[in-house]
Amino acid sequence: MPLIAIVIATLAIGVEQFVQWKFGPMGIIALVALTVGIKAKNTMIGGIGAVLLVMLLAQTG
Repeated sequence: MPLIAIVIATLAIGVEQFVQWKFGPMGIIALVALTVGIKAKNTMIGGIGAVLLVMLLAQTG
């Protein structure tokens, strides 16, 4: 069980670093809003985070 927690934490940190490298501070804000919205089961905050991430992805493509 601790191995799974370490792997998940490593993946989370890796995703966070990638988003920050690729999209800057706005990407981190969007990722945090999405994560908080999902964990709190708040669709408005999660939706805002998802829309921000989609807008950032559309902007780079």
